Amino acid sequence: MTTWWPYLRIAAALLGAAALVRQITVSITNAHSSTTEWGSHVPTVVANFFSFFTVLSNIGAVVSLTIAAIWMIRTRRDDTPEPRWLATLLVCTSTYMIVTGIVYNLLLRYINLDGVSEVWTNETLHVIVPLVMLLDVLFAPRRRALPWSAALVAVIFPLVWTVYTMVRANFITGPITGNPWWYPYPFLDPHGPGGWGSVVFYIIGIAIGIVAVAAGVVWVGRRRGIRVP
Repeated sequence: MTTWWPYLRIAAALLGAAALVRQITVSITNAHSSTTEWGSHVPTVVANFFSFFTVLSNIGAVVSLTIAAIWMIRTRRDDTPEPRWLATLLVCTSTYMIVTGIVYNLLLRYINLDGVSEVWTNETLHVIVPLVMLLDVLFAPRRRALPWSAALVAVIFPLVWTVYTMVRANFITGPITGNPWWYPYPFLDPHGPGGWGSVVFYIIGIAIGIVAVAAGVVWVGRRRGIRVP
């Protein structure tokens, strides 16, 4: 497994990168085709693209899988565990991608994406790469056992992203709807049927899920990883 696992990581990273490039290309193309001032503003469309938790998580996955693969290839004659910084990076990105897969399939799978996304990019970013990251947690060789504090590190980015998203939303005009607000996901939009109560419910629920998944990823690493003083 040690011999071919880095190449699985590279293949997943390349597929994820291709999906990200294709998706932002579709977004920019849609902006150029838009007949509205807010829909055709490319800088805002690009900024919105990089404001999706899914996109940022996939970028993190592509980077961490690439680094981890290169590290494994360069140290293939060694049996020492991955360095702590890399193990922590993988805990974080694995957590985000697993949560992305869960949230997408529970809350977002049946939302109409005609013209906004393509099937293969959507499935790659929300299903295939999350599954690879889950397999990496369960089976990747030479994993390092980390302290429980690594789970707390994984929570920092989602908290920052949530604050950024909720503050930024009311300064952006929706590129498709023209509403004087824009939220990357409908369950975060307080203008919906459930109002702020629904938003708070989902934020708390997803926050609990992120903590649980992060703790689970660390637990698996502690069970199967190599403990280093």
